[in-house]
Amino acid sequence: MLEIKNFSKTYTKGKKAVDNINLHIKPGEVFGFIGHNGAGKTTTIKSIVGILDFEEGEILIDGNSIKDDPIKCKSITAYIPDSPELYEQLTGIQYLNFICDIYKISTDRRKEDIEKYAKIFELAGRLGDLISSYSHGMKQKLALISALVRKPKLLVLDEPFVGLDPKASFLVKEIMKEMCKEGSSIFFSTHILEVAEKLCDHVAIIKNGKIIAYGTMDDVKGDKSLEDVFLETANE
Repeated sequence: MLEIKNFSKTYTKGKKAVDNINLHIKPGEVFGFIGHNGAGKTTTIKSIVGILDFEEGEILIDGNSIKDDPIKCKSITAYIPDSPELYEQLTGIQYLNFICDIYKISTDRRKEDIEKYAKIFELAGRLGDLISSYSHGMKQKLALISALVRKPKLLVLDEPFVGLDPKASFLVKEIMKEMCKEGSSIFFSTHILEVAEKLCDHVAIIKNGKIIAYGTMDDVKGDKSLEDVFLETANE
């Protein structure tokens, strides 16, 4: 579903934020992308979803190049950043209908799914309110709903549990598992290593723009915890 081939991203003064990484995420997989701040996680994620251009390598989503066919890639991908930038002058329901209009989601299907997820995330009573009145956690929930109603083949999340209360975090994890059962793939970064260890099929650890560990969760952590492995590699 997602292939990253020999990908590098260079910023000003020749500094490589990401240096020749290769990753492969299959359909139905939850993939964790782990690294300290500044390691290259967000640069990689923003390149996957077409926000950042890049000079070297290739990123394919369901066989389509994000550089050559960005519209096709974005039509099957949903992205949620760690701090969603929403249209705060709209109400929650106006924003969700706006997203559904862009992706040509039928009236009946959107109504059913919006009601379903708004109830799950306890936002049903606030969809008529301006987004500007929402807390960070509520904005995160609204962004999640806007992604889930699209039923994407690839869901990309940057620190998805930031700002969510424990109940919402649990629900997101359950929804992620359900999406994978239906064949979607999930690629996400997180600093919450216990969550990654329990949730992910595969994991990659990135340090200074390079992948230093990559494989199934069992292969990467062995008889240790993911936290122990991360701390050991981070200090090398």
